[in-house]
Amino acid sequence: MKEEDVLKFFAAGTHLGGTNLDFQMEQYIYQRKSDGIYITNLKRTWEKLLLAARAIVAIKNPADVSIISSRNTVQRAVLKFAAATGTTPIAGRFTPGTFTNQI
Repeated sequence: MKEEDVLKFFAAGTHLGGTNLDFQMEQYIYQRKSDGIYITNLKRTWEKLLLAARAIVAIKNPADVSIISSRNTVQRAVLKFAAATGTTPIAGRFTPGTFTNQI
C-alpha cells in the first residue's frame, strides 16, 4: 500500500469506526482511542479491498454484480461506484431474500 493511498483513507475518514465492537470485527481493529472510537487497521482494509476488486473483475458481465446499501450516507457512493464500474446499484430499501427466495 502506498503512502498516497493511506492519505486518501485518512482524508475520507475510513479509519474511524464506532464505539461498539462486535467480536467478529476485532481482527480488523488497530486500536481504541481515549474517547472510545475504534480505529481500523488500514492494511487489513486495503487487503480486503483488493480481494473484492479481484472478485468483481473476475465476473465477465459487470451488470451481474449488485452493489447494495440502504443507508442514506452511503447511497451516493453506491451510485457513483456502480456508474464507474458498470455494476447494478441498489440504493435504498432492499428486501432480504430478494436474490435467494425466488417464487
